[in-house]
Amino acid sequence: MGKRRDRERPEEAAGPRLAVEAAVRRLRALPADAVGAIEDAADADASVLAAAPAGPAAVGRALLATAEAELRRAWERGWQPADVVRLARRDATGPGLRFVLAAVAAEARRYAPGTLPPRWAGQLRDLDAAVWWPDDDAFLDGFARRERLSRFETVATALLALRLVVRLPHVGTAGPLPGAAGHTDVRAAAVEPKTLARIRALLAKAESTDFPDEAEAFSAKAQELMARHSLDDALLAAAADASAAEGPGVCRLGVEGPYESAKALLLSAVAEANHCHAVWSGEYGFSTVVGFEADLELVELMYTSLLVQADAAMIRAADAHHRGPDERGPNERGARARSGRRTRDFRESFLIAYAARIGDRLSAAARDATEHAARPEALPVLAARDVAVGETAGRLFPETTSHRLRGRDAEGWARGTEAADAARLGRRRPAG
Repeated sequence: MGKRRDRERPEEAAGPRLAVEAAVRRLRALPADAVGAIEDAADADASVLAAAPAGPAAVGRALLATAEAELRRAWERGWQPADVVRLARRDATGPGLRFVLAAVAAEARRYAPGTLPPRWAGQLRDLDAAVWWPDDDAFLDGFARRERLSRFETVATALLALRLVVRLPHVGTAGPLPGAAGHTDVRAAAVEPKTLARIRALLAKAESTDFPDEAEAFSAKAQELMARHSLDDALLAAAADASAAEGPGVCRLGVEGPYESAKALLLSAVAEANHCHAVWSGEYGFSTVVGFEADLELVELMYTSLLVQADAAMIRAADAHHRGPDERGPNERGARARSGRRTRDFRESFLIAYAARIGDRLSAAARDATEHAARPEALPVLAARDVAVGETAGRLFPETTSHRLRGRDAEGWARGTEAADAARLGRRRPAG
């Protein structure tokens, strides 16, 4: 007799789904600092679900369906895949993070080709979010095997990951939602491919060389190309039909520790020098950058490159940093602690000084490029764009605060300033 596979009727399948949703509601209601209570509640519900009469296939489908629905609500509250995964990487276990990735991949199945916003599709590619299970019936046991967990442990992991998703607050919009009708792929045409390839190649060379002069030359050329493209883009937009012109857009960039406040300052400096505005959301690990599409793409490229260069220069400077007299002996543990604090203070001061100085030099380079372009008709266009960006940022973030960062280590500050000077991005002037 052949093996028959029975499927649940819809009303029977609703049982595990309702149980999962009720478990998530209970977990959501618990305060964040009640760690023990959260784990106990997740374990209690997981033990019931793992042994549910409906079986593991139905429970797996219920977990995925609930995760997809909660992610869609998170998208509507302003979150994007990279944002959610970034928080899961920080706050969830390894299996919890991988459950979130699987849920993101599952939710993306609902959208027809071409309906995902370009940055959204790019995030899914960067996250390598893919459906690896053959069908949803096989998800629960397949995930358990991949993670080497019991069925009970897998359900508990999923419930805790779902708690993270459902507690995400509203953070404001950052571009169109996936599947939104009438969305246009503006990013694809934001920067001409040849120009983008040249800028990427120059910045890659700046990151890879060990010679400061070479890094300076490569970065300077990349900034020159960026400034020229920004001017050209503004003039083309001004010449086009004003009613069809795109306004400022928004993108999010991850800003993660350590030294995240200094990194956010660096991103803000790059943004301001390139006709954009950045707002840092420290508790969520990202900055939101407001600007016109071509400028947004170039800001992301330059920030990423300068961050790589700054990290490399900081490590070299920290290795050469004077560590004080030999403190080994009875107080060796305390000496190591003091040394660790000095290292952190040095590195943070280095990055703050680097960001402050590079901001000055980027702004000077932008003014220099505009003056040498000999295109005065671009100036009022750029000024109008700056006003539009400021108004959009003010509308999206009506309540922001600014604060001044100060380094605690004088030598770190000096070395950071020197490194920023070595990475100057302005136009080279002939000697004499």
